[in-house]
Amino acid sequence: MSALSVRQVRRRFLLLHGLRWLPSGLMIPVMILVMQERGLSLSEIGLVSVAQGLVVLALELPTGGLADALGRRPVLLTAWSLGLASLVLFAVADSFALFFVVWALQGVFRALDSGPLESWYVDATLAADPDARYEPGLGHAGTVIGVAISAGALLSGGLVALGPIGPVSALTVPVLVAVALQALALVALLTLLVESRPAQGLGALRASIVEAPRMVGQAVGLLRRSRVLLALVAVELFWGFGMVTFESLLPVRLAEVVGDTDRAAALLGPANSAAWLAGAAGAALTPLLLRWPGGAASAALLRVVQGATVVGMGLFAGPVGVLVAYLACYAVHGASNPLHMGLLHRQVDGPYRTSVISLNAMMAQPGFALGAVLLTAIADTNGVSTAMLVGAVVLAVAAPLYLPAWRAGRRAGSPEPVGPDEADGAGGPQPAAGTDGPRASVTATG
Repeated sequence: MSALSVRQVRRRFLLLHGLRWLPSGLMIPVMILVMQERGLSLSEIGLVSVAQGLVVLALELPTGGLADALGRRPVLLTAWSLGLASLVLFAVADSFALFFVVWALQGVFRALDSGPLESWYVDATLAADPDARYEPGLGHAGTVIGVAISAGALLSGGLVALGPIGPVSALTVPVLVAVALQALALVALLTLLVESRPAQGLGALRASIVEAPRMVGQAVGLLRRSRVLLALVAVELFWGFGMVTFESLLPVRLAEVVGDTDRAAALLGPANSAAWLAGAAGAALTPLLLRWPGGAASAALLRVVQGATVVGMGLFAGPVGVLVAYLACYAVHGASNPLHMGLLHRQVDGPYRTSVISLNAMMAQPGFALGAVLLTAIADTNGVSTAMLVGAVVLAVAAPLYLPAWRAGRRAGSPEPVGPDEADGAGGPQPAAGTDGPRASVTATG
């Protein structure tokens, strides 16, 4: 890793982040609609998506420990290969069972993918220059992801608007393009991500598998010792539940108010593009929000505001109102994500970083799985609007979980929380902002 300069590491990190999330941008507008087109009801879609949540819940921590022990490159290569396989299967799936397998593969992919690239960037930066600041690159990653997903969503809408190509339906065309882009991302990963590892081969793999539980244990130990970290991780449960509203139910809600599924899909392309640009703009507000009212206070306030935007999506009668609320939701999401991840990063340092990131990401999965089952069932029986209102309430009630971080910062005489070993005010805060990926894409295939 030290053969690369700090600037080279940052450029590779941002390029790989963009390539990682471009296929997701293509998938987000059409994912739910493709499954509906192929005969699945909303309740069935909710059930198949549970496969991802359960798999991630089982594997998130072990794979985070594996990445810390074995190395980030082999884990990422395995993850992105599985992501490609799941997209290929999604392109041809036409039954509940096949879509269940798709989501299960996605669960393995996301568990392996959660954390290693960000951890590689931090470690590679420090290897190149121990005094280098890695926070700017972590902040820029959020903007890159927003732009990548925005571009993918815009392309997806354009492809759907062009109509079917021979036997391939209009909704399936973006899926095939996402397959090609995911293959390109895998080639780029092979080329750009370099990592120095002391040992390789089967012996190193066996030793890493043995070492992984210790890494996980250390991460869980941090969680037990820090009320701040525990509360931050708990936010993910509510966040995951609420994400179902603007990730899975929004396409159905838009089709409901527009009255035509294909037209809704065509609108969702540019809408998703604009939404992720709005998210990138929201992320640009992070420095201002950190200065006032502070990271923890801003994060809490934004939970309530995001709940209000979901209420708008559920109650506004026309497509314009629904889409405006949707854009506002993503602007809030873009602003809150780096705040949350920045608060999280300040709670950990050293070799357990990926494990803690995985621990945080893991908690969103049971929340999303529960939301996918309950909210889609409510949508089937009581309407999509009612389901969105329930999700909005759950999003908002997570706000008090940022109080421990706010109180820790007050005790330290700073608007920001301190690390777990500084809870008595012995040290000052370490400014940081980062993102492991857009937390509004828990179900984004690819």
